[in-house]
Amino acid sequence: MTTRTTAAATLLAATLAAVAAPAHADWSALNMTPGVTELSKEIFDLHMTIFWVCVWIGVAVFSVMIYSIVRFRKSTGAVADTNLTHNTGIEVAWTIVPVGILIAMAVPAARVLLNIEDMRNTELTIKVTGYQWKWQYQYLDSNVSFFSTLDRASDAARQLQSGIDPHTVPHYLQNVDNYLVVPEDTKVRLLLTAQDVIHAWWVPAFGMKRDAIPGSVNELWFKVDPGKTGIYRGQCAELCGRDHGFMPIVVEVKTKADYAAWIKSKESQLKQAAAPEAAPASGVAG
Repeated sequence: MTTRTTAAATLLAATLAAVAAPAHADWSALNMTPGVTELSKEIFDLHMTIFWVCVWIGVAVFSVMIYSIVRFRKSTGAVADTNLTHNTGIEVAWTIVPVGILIAMAVPAARVLLNIEDMRNTELTIKVTGYQWKWQYQYLDSNVSFFSTLDRASDAARQLQSGIDPHTVPHYLQNVDNYLVVPEDTKVRLLLTAQDVIHAWWVPAFGMKRDAIPGSVNELWFKVDPGKTGIYRGQCAELCGRDHGFMPIVVEVKTKADYAAWIKSKESQLKQAAAPEAAPASGVAG
């Protein structure tokens, strides 16, 4: 091999390595993630099981197809069968085997679907109402209720000719003014509806997405694993109008003790906010 050929081969190898490295690094972003909830892990495991079943089916089918193309090609003297005879055994096999595979996949899928719809033993219930273009959260076990809208920094930067570089805004279009706060290791039930058009509440790390439909109430539940406190972000996943892309979802998961303190603080804030309204009325009565 000449020096020029060796140099060309080295350059080609380096180029392919440089191209493959970022592609390999981003490969995980193409797949689902296990998430941080019981349901998200079950859904991920089911997804990977079905994925590998499909991979092996593809390997088997294409292996037979490629073998047949190579083994019985015209150049080797193969002659087409013009009688179109059939093989009963093969026809029975290609009927029974796919049915068996479908049944084998349906069993774990049905188990996960039943668990997704199991709303029993919930410990916290929150009503979620979608609006154009914000969310309202009402904690039915307490007196806490508030709206969650796109944060001011993102809202200012998104305006036409704002002059603000979106890259300078933390979590641009993915942050809100009021987070939905929930405790870890607690089965949370959401009652979803909408005030105007169809919206959809979706947080990828929770593995759950459900439509919020006017005049109807949908349900979903999630239970964040212990030790998985933090901020989790999502989006409205149903095209709901002009500002559909500007109504993100942000959930803050706290420890149970921190959540109890947050609820107490939030209730106190709401009482103080309502106090000035009650003061004039009491003064008149006096």
